[in-house]
Amino acid sequence: MAPLGEFDLIARYFTRPVRRAALGVGDDCALLDLAPGMTLAVSSDMLVEGRHFVSTVAPERLGHKALAVNLSDLAACGARPLAFTLALALPAADEAFLAPFARGLLALAERHDCELVGGDTTRGPLTIAITVFGELAPGTALLRSGARPGDDLYVSGLLGDARLALEVLRGRAAAPGEAFARIRRAMEEPEPRVALGRALVGIASSAIDVSDGLAGDLGHVLRRSGVGAVVEVDALPRSADLAAQAEALQRECLLAGGDDYELVFTAPVGRREAVAGAARAAATPVTRIGRIEPGQELRFVDAAGREVSGPATSFDHFRPDPPASAT
Repeated sequence: MAPLGEFDLIARYFTRPVRRAALGVGDDCALLDLAPGMTLAVSSDMLVEGRHFVSTVAPERLGHKALAVNLSDLAACGARPLAFTLALALPAADEAFLAPFARGLLALAERHDCELVGGDTTRGPLTIAITVFGELAPGTALLRSGARPGDDLYVSGLLGDARLALEVLRGRAAAPGEAFARIRRAMEEPEPRVALGRALVGIASSAIDVSDGLAGDLGHVLRRSGVGAVVEVDALPRSADLAAQAEALQRECLLAGGDDYELVFTAPVGRREAVAGAARAAATPVTRIGRIEPGQELRFVDAAGREVSGPATSFDHFRPDPPASAT
């Protein structure tokens, strides 16, 4: 069999007919037509082997995650996905990797009606860079700067399983076979909360997705909004697999674990029914985990209201010894 060349692999695995874009893969630029009066939302994320994912990840899951982390950014601002570009560095044009990678990537893209419209390929250490495009009505985006004192604080889904899986891989924690399969799937195949983000437009006052850990990502909202918050640690939603771990490890995974890709958002107290309705419409559970306060302090309390310690830092790629899966 002849070696697979750059343009062959693009044509075979990443060229698809476009339905919404005016022009997709195959020219110097893709062309996107926006609906009249809509605003374009753009986000980029890069995944590097050994930094963002372990070498043993299944290629199909890696393709899913590569797009999921970008769709999660669109979800956090309430945008509808339109299209994306893919820049891919590969050690070799290996069809045993490319076929399942493309399958996982494109299956998620089709589920969210998000077209692949261009990109680039090159030889190098395995690196995936995606830029995603979405649209929303002007002035409706969910931002980090809208939280106000008195707002309720919510999170979607479950927290901490991705970090727990990483700790098992590191040998710092243990989980039986079925439990490890579940938490590893949470780390490698996150579900972007696009439907919830769109349902929260006009309801939530601020939002962010949890990529670097709840405490750190919530801190971005607090700084941009000029407010503080109290988080009820015992109210944080967790799986039975995480709940079986020691309390200290649970709190580390819940507050400082990356790769959850859930939405943390705020909303006025008077919008609780609307939040519940948005969660039902998106078929996504949400949990009220605290409130926004005046000032700039982030506090953590237990079920009895006693203050407990939180993480000193959130994930940062340029601090020493970054986790192998945080993004």
